[in-house]
Amino acid sequence: MKETQTMETSKTDTAQTERICGSEAIIKCLIAEGVDILYGYPGGAIMPVYDELYKYRDEIHHVLTRHEQGAAHAAQGFARISGRVGVAMATSGPGATNLITGIADAQIDSTPLVCITGQVPSHLLGTDAFQETDIIGISTPVTKWNHQVTKASEIPEVIAKAFYIARTGRPGPVLIDITKDAQFEELDFKYEKCTGVRSYIPTPTTNLESVKAAADLINAAKKPMIVWGQGVILGEAEAELKAVIEKAGIPAAWTIMGASAIPTSHPLNIGMVGMHGNYAPNRLTNECDVLIAIGMRFDDRVTGDLNTYAKQAKVIHFEIDPAEVNKNVHADVAVLGNSKDSLSQLLPLLNENTHSEWLQEFKDLYAIEFEKVIKSDLHPTKEGLTMGEVLKEINIQSKGDAAIVSDVGQHQMIACRYSEFNKTKSNITSGGLGTMGFALPAAIGAKMAAPEREVVAIIGDGGYQMNIQELGTIFQQKVPVKIVVLNNEFLGMVRQWQQLFFDKRYASTEMTNPDFVTIAKGYHIEGKRVVKREELADAIKEMIASKDSYFLEVCVEKEDNVFPMIPAGASVSDIRLS
Repeated sequence: MKETQTMETSKTDTAQTERICGSEAIIKCLIAEGVDILYGYPGGAIMPVYDELYKYRDEIHHVLTRHEQGAAHAAQGFARISGRVGVAMATSGPGATNLITGIADAQIDSTPLVCITGQVPSHLLGTDAFQETDIIGISTPVTKWNHQVTKASEIPEVIAKAFYIARTGRPGPVLIDITKDAQFEELDFKYEKCTGVRSYIPTPTTNLESVKAAADLINAAKKPMIVWGQGVILGEAEAELKAVIEKAGIPAAWTIMGASAIPTSHPLNIGMVGMHGNYAPNRLTNECDVLIAIGMRFDDRVTGDLNTYAKQAKVIHFEIDPAEVNKNVHADVAVLGNSKDSLSQLLPLLNENTHSEWLQEFKDLYAIEFEKVIKSDLHPTKEGLTMGEVLKEINIQSKGDAAIVSDVGQHQMIACRYSEFNKTKSNITSGGLGTMGFALPAAIGAKMAAPEREVVAIIGDGGYQMNIQELGTIFQQKVPVKIVVLNNEFLGMVRQWQQLFFDKRYASTEMTNPDFVTIAKGYHIEGKRVVKREELADAIKEMIASKDSYFLEVCVEKEDNVFPMIPAGASVSDIRLS
């Protein structure tokens, strides 16, 4: 439907009213929220919106992914590297349900998404009409908020609310389901951004007494230790965290979602905690006297056996989401609020310190890990290539400035352990849900959001084939992402568990793979296969230097394992080096 000639609106002037259809209202709402890239896949129930989107293609660039799950993951990659809300769109029925994995991933990893789905006309709701699913019921457990629109007049307010909820406080995904008749129906359109929702308090007020209590514990500590998570990145508190650890001289470790908030090379950065984290921070978690958790949720992969986790320590928990406090680990002091604000209030209350003897304990344990694990990962003497040496060469060629988008499995843990990060928002991976197939579409979104950055996807041969069709999106959109498949011809992480805990019964984990380079070339993506160590450096140099997308397959040792490792359910003190 055409706009009226007398009532023009723009991104900045949203107070005037115009008579338009619901579909056009959706597009205008997105433009008002600053959306310029949209990932999606059309279909019958969302077709009216796509028809209107055609008119606005100079203002919103629609990216046709090859699968709706790819659209959700691409929107995640966009959001993770940019800090903006990612947007994905799909039709009803299977289109909507195909978004669910990405939505669930975004929920557990606190990624701001707005997903819009079409729905059958409202008079057919509940009749099992063609391509009808109850996407509101399906998505309720994995969204921060969802809503079904059946009247065009609801659209502006609901979309404004969706963006506000998705981006504020602890971010997360929101789903809006819009019936087809609401898309056709007319409304008097005007758009006002949402600035608050009754009963929703996105950021709790920080209690100054709690901050002082935290400072007192830290100042009195002999062996303090920080574990930070993604809350630091989401709260844009990187500078504040760095100032805190430097003033108080506190060794600081990170979860995989917190990686890159502080440069890898920082002398107080003691590495990664968790099942495949570094030896020192895992072991010394059970020896510190004050454990300061900042923007992390004490996931089971970090804590191991909760009955033995940091029982000797006073625990301070800086957290924006009150539901996370005391959920898994009891906090002696809880400091609620945005990490940037709370750390800013903490900083002037801290005494200057060095804790040099305590820091030396971490260095001593790192030396043990280096000799028993890291040396053979990065400087192997065996004939076959290791995943670690591939990451080492990528660090050299990218100078630690690349954004690494990893999939899920052994390669993910190697990428997190050995990537060098100089910039924040450089580690993009599926953390809480562990979604294979994440990396390829997420790398597309990341590169489109930050075209000035080098984006390298690190993927296993198993996860790669879960969304390999998104090579078509890369080709059509001309997205210059670099794709590295570490091919061990196994579902590597599952195989490692089968080796260690199931007497080497490799049930359904060995893979017979296709010619990946030929497939890439079928999508007009330049590619190369590396099987020998002497080929590796030149191949990665060529990949990084390319101005276009590039595919690199590196054939690595089939039965290498990732160590250190904390067996499932074991104490962090029981971390194994072999």
